[in-house]
Formats: sequence, structure tokens, C-alpha cells
Amino acid sequence: MPLLHGFFIARGKPLDYPFSRVMPTATVENYLKAIHQLAGDGERPVAIGKVASELEVTPGTATTMMKHLGGRGLVDYVPRRGVRLTAAGDEAALRVLRRHRLVELFLVEVLGLDWGDVHAEAEVLEHVISDKLLARIDEMLGHPTADPHGAPIPDAQGRMPEHAGASLADAGPGRYQLLQVSEDDGSLLAWLSDHGLRPGTRFDLLDHDRPAGILRLRIDGADGVTSLGTSAAGHLLVQTI
Repeated sequence: MPLLHGFFIARGKPLDYPFSRVMPTATVENYLKAIHQLAGDGERPVAIGKVASELEVTPGTATTMMKHLGGRGLVDYVPRRGVRLTAAGDEAALRVLRRHRLVELFLVEVLGLDWGDVHAEAEVLEHVISDKLLARIDEMLGHPTADPHGAPIPDAQGRMPEHAGASLADAGPGRYQLLQVSEDDGSLLAWLSDHGLRPGTRFDLLDHDRPAGILRLRIDGADGVTSLGTSAAGHLLVQTI
């Protein structure tokens, strides 16, 4: 179990949900968060198979949960077509994302944990931290808009900051700023740290050899040229500058 679980447990009363009157369990919260992230900015239903894969459960288990969530008014589920969040489900998912991302930033900025270690901790703490403590963390950090990996943090009213970025894997030569990196691959995060690539870092993409699957970067503040594979580049979101 992640080492900081007990430190953040809310004692004495259940967690509040200012965005709705629904009180999801940890399992329900994980499903809502997964559906929200898989849907991205699109409005098309998310396939049950994708939800099952994301949460590492069987499609049958995911289907049973979709029926349960539908009965609670959190999702619209149509067999063989997929699932989308209702307004109440989306509010609850944003609440979980806010907790997760604020906790990650706190662990990095205040407790000094490595950005590659905080995702697993936040996966547990997002379900148990009290709203009072979360508000204090938000205030202490200066009401941040992005977590250590560059992912946007919803505000206390559930509004998501604008976050326009494109995959580096699709980019051509030019000048870019790194916006966000995937938090799921610890080895990639370690490699990015070693090469000075963090959200906010600026660099020149000198060449993108698509047949070979290699990108060559000149990173601000770093010596020489850095080569990056297309697969790894697909985990990085950038914007042109």
C-alpha cells in the first residue's frame, strides 16, 4: 500500500461532494474517472472494452458496473454502443481528478517526492482526502492549474482550465513547449528528467524521421542533440511557440 495512505485519511465524517449529491465509492470513482479520461474532448460513447482495459477488469465486470452506474444516474449506457457520463457523473469525475492532481503536486512540491512516484500514491489518496484538507493544499500551492505532469487541474467549481496541445509524435520541425507528459510510465518520466524535459521546457524539433521513428531535439539549457523515439513522443503533448 502506498506509504502516505494513512496520513491523508479523512476521519470522523464522510467526504463531501459539492458538485452533486451523489456519494461514489472508490470503485465508482475509478470508473467515472476512467470514462472521463478515455472520452477526452469527444462526445462519442466510450467502448466498454476500453473501460475494462483501462481498469484491468473483464468486459463482463465493466458491463455490470455500467448498469449500476446507469441506475444511479451517473452514466448513459447503451449495450454494444458504449457509455458516456451524465452531467452528475462528469461532475463527480472532475472532483476525483481535482483531488488526484492536487495531491500529486503537493507530494512533489511540498514533500519532495519524485514525479515518477506520486501517481500510485494519489490513486489511493484521491478517495480518502477530506475537502477541508484539499482546500488547504490548494491554497498552499497558490491555486495551481496543472499537476507535476502538466495535466490540467479542475478548479473548486469543477471548471477545467483550457489545455490545447498536440502529440509530439505528430509534430514536424519547429519550436515547441512541452505541456504534458503521461504519468503512467515511470521509466519514461525518469528518462525525461535525465534529459531536462519537464512541462514548460522549450525545445527545437530539428528533424522527424518518420520511417525510422526517430525525432531529434535541441532542448533549451541542454548540450547537444537528444533523440527520442516516436512511441515515447506519443506520450508528450506540446504546443507551437
